Amino acid sequence: MGDAVDLVGLVIVAAGAAGIATRLGMSSPLVLTAVGIVLSFIPGVPLFPLEPEIVLFGILPPLLYATAIRTPWVDLKTNKRAITLLSVGLVLATSAAVAGVVMLLLAKVDFALALALGAVVAPPDAVAASAVARRVGMPRRVVTLLEGESLLNDATALVTLRTAIAAIGGSLHFMAAGGEFLWAVAGGAGVGWLLAQVVSIIRRWIEDPVLDTTLSLIVPFVSYIAAEEVHASGVLAVVVAGLILGARSTTIQSAASRVTERILWRTVQFLLESIVFLIIGLQLRDLLRVAVRDEDTANGLVAVVCLAVLLTVVVVRLLWVFPAAYLPFLIPAIRRSQATPPPSNVTLVGWAGMRGVVTLAAAFTIPEHAAQRPTLLLAAFTVVAGTLLVQGPTLPWLVRMLRVRGPDPAQDALTQAQVQLRSAKAGLRRLQEESQPSDPPDVLESLHGWGKRVSNAAWERLGSTERETPSEAFRRLRVAMLEAERNVVVEVRDSGAVPHEIVERVLERLDQEEAMLSGFSEGSVERREDNLVVAHAEPCEHLQKAPEAVTPQSEPDACPDCLAMDERSWVHLRMCLTCGHIGCCDSSPNRHATAHYHATDHPVIRSVELGESWRWCYPDAVLG
Repeated sequence: MGDAVDLVGLVIVAAGAAGIATRLGMSSPLVLTAVGIVLSFIPGVPLFPLEPEIVLFGILPPLLYATAIRTPWVDLKTNKRAITLLSVGLVLATSAAVAGVVMLLLAKVDFALALALGAVVAPPDAVAASAVARRVGMPRRVVTLLEGESLLNDATALVTLRTAIAAIGGSLHFMAAGGEFLWAVAGGAGVGWLLAQVVSIIRRWIEDPVLDTTLSLIVPFVSYIAAEEVHASGVLAVVVAGLILGARSTTIQSAASRVTERILWRTVQFLLESIVFLIIGLQLRDLLRVAVRDEDTANGLVAVVCLAVLLTVVVVRLLWVFPAAYLPFLIPAIRRSQATPPPSNVTLVGWAGMRGVVTLAAAFTIPEHAAQRPTLLLAAFTVVAGTLLVQGPTLPWLVRMLRVRGPDPAQDALTQAQVQLRSAKAGLRRLQEESQPSDPPDVLESLHGWGKRVSNAAWERLGSTERETPSEAFRRLRVAMLEAERNVVVEVRDSGAVPHEIVERVLERLDQEEAMLSGFSEGSVERREDNLVVAHAEPCEHLQKAPEAVTPQSEPDACPDCLAMDERSWVHLRMCLTCGHIGCCDSSPNRHATAHYHATDHPVIRSVELGESWRWCYPDAVLG
């Protein structure tokens, strides 16, 4: 019972600390690591020794799979060069640099062992990085690069580690190592692809969400173990299987299965992430005790090695990201087809290199007979704790200092409204095509009204944040009706007059409808305190006076101010309704439309994107 109580206590503390950190707007990985470090020095607190097999076989596959199934393949394809340079090139460069530093400081450590430590500390943990990135509002491309890097860098690092450990005590044959690396990549990708094909076929025959979710839980473990059995990369197999199945989910799964799977993996990811970061902190006391007792290395040298490895990891990443980002643009084809990333974004990618549980778990796979192993383990922990507790808290400060802007909420709202409108119109067209003269008129009218309500919901939220929109009124009234209906069903259940399973079916239908209404409301732009669009009780005078359109000063397919800077970095284009100036939107790096307003005080702009006719008043922050 003692171990069970300790495990339950671990889950409670981890989930509670993560929930409080989220509530307070803090990064939960950083808070959990700090809490774990403090708890490790409290007598009587169990330390939960980190078993590599549990982490690498039990925790890593589901965490990778949970990220992979929600990662759009198109994002990885668009950023494949940058992600490859980070997840493969940077990992190998970091491993080699750390190996050189360790060999310089520790005479008893040979190249194979030093390379093993380098591979251990090389891969960043995107859970920590993306958690901070999303909270502080980093640009989406930065978050995409960090998450894409994390999906593949563990594979590079673990294959390098496996090769290094195999060579410990002997010579490292580079030809054999290269062949093993290529097989690990090809074999892992092949196993993941093959498993995804099999699961896709099975899922087309499964209608029960429970069975489908059970299959989803099995996939990451089967793909990891199958790949490892053929000496390929289990990490890559999990990632490939997750990417393929996530991309195909709309065609091979029912809506109920997708909703259930989404909730399941969000829960699994939350629990595992919370537990692992707490466990990271709990390792400190034992690692310090072992390192201090290491008679082969003086305590002062241990500290020097730990700090040197930490600095090497940080510096190598910063030195790598800038050439990797800009040297490819020396190629004319790339320069013509892609926008050059701003230095601020590259700086953020370089600083967001926090390590996680994979680094610490992989460190424990270093053979116990290896020279100065306690020092190497403590060095790995120093990298994890140092990057989490130094880089993590300073990322928000760096974002503010560089004046980096995250996704524009107003632009996101408009884009969402446009997509929702196109989707709803397609549904209404299909309704016309499928309807028959014999269909009840009241049914057709109800469906047509529902389609209109869906198409208008997002646009309603763009124009008002203070008054209740029609969609919100519909949801409020229908939820009140459902509550009354549910109360009657509960009374029937409590009376025992109707079999329990029949009552449960009715309750399940009511719950599903209310969940759908909640998702419909929250899936649109939520009312927030960031003044997405501020509604005014009085009509906006600027919008009333502004024309619907004017003659543009230039062709409305490019931002002339960006072209004058020899850049093609605009995202969307806006036109001033006073003078016809064309400028780039606030999602673009240069924000020339807003700059034009500040320079001229011309109050109203409109979108010149295809299919958009909305206008925006800068002084009153009103959409029209």
